[in-house]
Amino acid sequence: MINNSNKYRWNRLAAKSLDQQFVNEIINGLNCSPFEAEAVLETVYRVFSDYFDTSDTLKPGQIKLSVVSIEAPGVQRLSDAKQVTVTLTLTDDKEDLPIRKRSGVVGLRRHRIQRICQQALDQGGLLTVEDLAYRIFNCGQRTICRDLQYFRDNDVLIPLRSTIKDIGRTLSHRVLIIKHWAKGKQYAEISRDTSHSLKAVQNYVDKFKRTIALCHAGYNVTKISFLLRLSAALIEQYIDLYQQLNLVAHRRQELEKFLKKSVHCDDQEAQR
Repeated sequence: MINNSNKYRWNRLAAKSLDQQFVNEIINGLNCSPFEAEAVLETVYRVFSDYFDTSDTLKPGQIKLSVVSIEAPGVQRLSDAKQVTVTLTLTDDKEDLPIRKRSGVVGLRRHRIQRICQQALDQGGLLTVEDLAYRIFNCGQRTICRDLQYFRDNDVLIPLRSTIKDIGRTLSHRVLIIKHWAKGKQYAEISRDTSHSLKAVQNYVDKFKRTIALCHAGYNVTKISFLLRLSAALIEQYIDLYQQLNLVAHRRQELEKFLKKSVHCDDQEAQR
């Protein structure tokens, strides 16, 4: 006999969502088929989604949290930093249950970390590791750090205060942007995937190119750091990354063209 207890449990959890309640009301109240009820629900979302999104009322599964503003300087103490109130979706049955079923508790937590960090950023705030561990997921910092390491290993940027503001030892978001550029992604796509402005992405790529050009010209890390006004640690990361990167054809051509242009400009400068 087949044990359907797992399937029964997931069906029970899914039945508790507001979407399912609405569908049931349409089926029972208007004598519609499940297909017709789902179509009505999709129409409601399509027509009224803007009103849902701008409502000040918390929806089931949402929380409001005071977090550090993205405008607060990275060097500023948290106690003195500007705060903003953001609305975070901690639980979304329609989105979360399939992930919990497929990837387990760890996979669901990582999915939620991605979602709420991006939501905070979209509303002008930045979460911290402490926020995730102690205020939201009620777990140890080591657990969150393992999750963040998983994201780094898979080239996924989580927009925390430590990554966006370059606090601490990690400068991974700049390196990640260069990796995306080397793979041939468009600047707009990199901007969207890494939660950075288009101008910031272009600036990081330009600084990377200039670092490699100066390195080819024989300048050491200290001199390059001084000329480009970047930390020596970042310059070293860029140089190490360049030696490891496998650039797609058009990105390699783009970089080679930049290097030739830099050499030509240096030669002209030397003749003056």
